[in-house]
Order: sequence, then C-alpha cells, then structure tokens
Amino acid sequence: MSDRLTWRLAVAVLALPLVLGAANVSFAHGDHGDHAAAPAAEAKEAAASAEAIAAYPLDVCVVSGEPLVSEDGDEPLDYVYQVEGQPDRLVRLCCKNCLKKFKANPEKYLKMIDDASAKDE
Repeated sequence: MSDRLTWRLAVAVLALPLVLGAANVSFAHGDHGDHAAAPAAEAKEAAASAEAIAAYPLDVCVVSGEPLVSEDGDEPLDYVYQVEGQPDRLVRLCCKNCLKKFKANPEKYLKMIDDASAKDE
C-alpha cells in the first residue's frame, strides 16, 4: 500500500468517531422508534422533584409500556405537564418519541397514571 493511501486511511479511521458524534448517532432501546432519553430535552423536565419521582406510580413508560430504565441504563425522561390553574404533573417517559405522543393526547395518558395511582392506594 502506498504511503499516501495509508495516510488517508489513518485519517479516515481517526475522524470516524468525530463524524458520528457530530451526527448525533444514537442507538435506541426497544422497538418503537428511534429514541434516546436526553438529559434535559426541555427545561420543564429538570423541574421534577425527588418526592414526585419517588411517588410516581409506574415503573414503565405510560405511552410505550417499556421499562423506564432501559437495558442500556438510559434514565427516563421526566416531563412536568403544566396547565394554568392546575397543579403540575410529573410524567415519566422512556424517550422523546413518547413525549411527542403524550403531548398529542395528554388526557389519555394522565388518566392511565391516575388509574395506576388509585390501584396503589
């Protein structure tokens, strides 16, 4: 192999992790779409209190039914649902795709959380 070709291959191999990182390549858990829980997809998510997290009645995503903590150790996405004049509600989801689905029909999923809370009492 020529020195020039060897040099180009070495540069390509070394640059690959940088290119993949810049492309934000992620490998999702489960089979319901490309998702990976982001540390703070929205500012509201960071506002979940330790008490609310401890009291949350489900250990699976209310949308997908998948475990909140993936096999890869990905932490759940904590979203604080807010409606003016009503108390804030913590919703724990496995990924951003599920957050989109939740936002499309929050009443459906909040009822499921409320039903799970009622069973715990």
